[in-house]
Amino acid sequence: VQLVESGGGLVQAGGSLRLSCAASGRTFSGYAMGWFRQAPGKAREFAAAISWNLGRTVYADSVKGRFTISRDTAENTVYLQMNSLKPEDTAVYHCALSRDRVGLYNIQSRVYEYAYWGQGTQVTVSS
Repeated sequence: VQLVESGGGLVQAGGSLRLSCAASGRTFSGYAMGWFRQAPGKAREFAAAISWNLGRTVYADSVKGRFTISRDTAENTVYLQMNSLKPEDTAVYHCALSRDRVGLYNIQSRVYEYAYWGQGTQVTVSS
């Protein structure tokens, strides 16, 4: 499995960015794709996830209403549209593929529930 992120950069507070994650190497049907972020000196934290088949989504409270996760199953790509960015959103953003298939009632949102990770893309929000 290969996950390659792109789209990071420097943006002013209040601005927007769209991250992309190109996935390859296996079928993703039935699994979840997530976006996580890690700021310097902090633990990696969940931002958003999407179920590959039905497109069900889940968000961290800190990004709800500002970030939108989506996927293009034909292109095997997952996106994270980030609006109203804040300086505290500054981090390296990683996409990840879940270890197990998506459950009936929940989508994976914990770091240990994801088995494959991309190298990350830096997002810096200036005040």
